[in-house]
Amino acid sequence: MNNNLDLYSKVEHLLGIDEATKHLHELYVETLYNYEIKTLLDLGCGRGDLMEKLEKFDIACEGIDLSALMVQKAKSRGLKAEFKSICEVEKTYDAIVSAFDVLNFVSTQELENFMQCVHNSLNDEGIFMFDINTLHGFANVAEGTMSAEEAGMFLSVDATFEENRLNTQFTLFEKEGELYKKEQSTIVQYFHPLKFFKNLKNFKVVQSRYLDLYDEKDKAFIVLKKA
Repeated sequence: MNNNLDLYSKVEHLLGIDEATKHLHELYVETLYNYEIKTLLDLGCGRGDLMEKLEKFDIACEGIDLSALMVQKAKSRGLKAEFKSICEVEKTYDAIVSAFDVLNFVSTQELENFMQCVHNSLNDEGIFMFDINTLHGFANVAEGTMSAEEAGMFLSVDATFEENRLNTQFTLFEKEGELYKKEQSTIVQYFHPLKFFKNLKNFKVVQSRYLDLYDEKDKAFIVLKKA
């Protein structure tokens, strides 16, 4: 998994994704309500918004993220979060969730091992719930350019999708005194076909459906049960 995520963490609030994130989190909460979940790991927890919602339902939540900045933000809200990967997790949980494209940050070469680590971190018959970008979501929604600004900060984003990879370059100009400091980082996301998850022998597909988050069928929502 690529780890150029701290710059993304710094500018996330400028990307206009708050409404989409809220919608996805509501879907996760509603879906988890159908299962008896006492312990949960938020894989790619970010600032901890989803964990905060789930703890209201008496679910013991912990989070992990590969952005140290995000982990710091989650901890500042009193949440249990650690800077580590799923393959470094030593406990097991009733459920693992990965909201808002987390699996798309896992390379095609790493995905099989990633899913095995998820399997190892689940209790018997535990569930793994996640969403991913569809091919349409990458090619027709995510690709393109945008810019945003606020006081003392200007962001430019340029995303190109080719060979099943979305390369997104973030360029941030941040005012320091009378000058501007430039930061630049490229994040890579990977398209994963649904058939990969449906063919996993150590998981059973419980739910699989398309979502219309920004456009028709731009994301897929999947729930797997440990087999």
